[in-house]
Amino acid sequence: MKKIKAFYLQNCPHCKRAFKMLEELKSQNPKYSGIEIEYIEESENVQAASAHDYYYVPTFYVDGVKIHEGVPTLEKLEEVLKRAI
Repeated sequence: MKKIKAFYLQNCPHCKRAFKMLEELKSQNPKYSGIEIEYIEESENVQAASAHDYYYVPTFYVDGVKIHEGVPTLEKLEEVLKRAI
């Protein structure tokens, strides 16, 4: 499986919703359950955040390629998981 990096901010409501959606998708589909996501809190790891090209959170990269940025939907997050397989 490919590596997923998720950039977020602790108090971001869209980030919190995205993480709940990811857990829902993983629980509904066993093929997603083994996918590991590296969560990077933007304000705590400024160096890692600065090394990536994005403006909005949450932002998801799969093997270094930006797949999603901004307001999440189940469809967009499922695409992130599918690209990691």
